[in-house]
Amino acid sequence: MSFILWFTGLSGAGKSTLARALLPELSRYGLDKVEVLDGDEVREHISKGLGFSREDRRTNVLRIGYVARLLARNEAVAITAAISPYASDRDEVRAKSEAPFVEVHVDASLEAVTARDVKGLYQKALAGEIQHFTGVSDPYEPPLAPEVRVHSDRETIAESVDKIIAHLLDRGLLARPRQEARAGVES
Repeated sequence: MSFILWFTGLSGAGKSTLARALLPELSRYGLDKVEVLDGDEVREHISKGLGFSREDRRTNVLRIGYVARLLARNEAVAITAAISPYASDRDEVRAKSEAPFVEVHVDASLEAVTARDVKGLYQKALAGEIQHFTGVSDPYEPPLAPEVRVHSDRETIAESVDKIIAHLLDRGLLARPRQEARAGVES
């Protein structure tokens, strides 16, 4: 089974952390062909040279979507962890996907992500020192109806992972692990 799990949220919301936390869980369900497309890594290796204009952000998101589609077409699960600030770009990626597409909004308040920011980027953006910073001087359009919404400023990583796994099970994108299936049969 392949699908695209698309994490979106502000910088520092926990997208990459959740993506990595899901890997061993998905393996428990027999999914070993799983790739994480981390936003920072994609910008370094695939989208190097792009800036943060509206068009450059769109190009970056569409590139991530293209690679995710290729992975899914080849029976891998693609997990993306990129801000992807514009709803229309995420919608376009969803529309082009032949594999099931699961949008996960990693929701965290501006206060929470600012407090977590060890690099001090939010403070600089709030002071006007960084232009085009998503959620401060550039827009972030949160999904209105994501398949899953986790609140990383109020939930533990495990609670958020459990929500995502529950959704994937409900959609039939995961099968129960063999141990759980047999547990009910054996006495």
